[in-house]
Amino acid sequence: MIVFHLCSVISEIVYLFAGGSFGGSRGARPVPPEKGVFPLDHMHECDLDKKVYLNCLKTSGHQSEKCREFSKKYLQCRMEKNLMAKQDMSELGFGKDDENKL
Repeated sequence: MIVFHLCSVISEIVYLFAGGSFGGSRGARPVPPEKGVFPLDHMHECDLDKKVYLNCLKTSGHQSEKCREFSKKYLQCRMEKNLMAKQDMSELGFGKDDENKL
């Protein structure tokens, strides 16, 4: 009887740590991303800026600091095309020094 109870407790703990059946707790409310939803660029309006930025990351060994100007251009493109909410660039980590480089 004790062994059976111990096994059922262990299986319940495993179930809870596994996130419930089929990958999630039932009744848990999803939490939206901090900055909201970023629609996909289905029309490829910012593809060139994206490719330039990703190429910069690849050639710089993923040192994002070296690619800030391309990152800024890509984000500006997304805002202009309504693919993300418009924000002041200072809220996205770009300051006055970055404006002088562009």
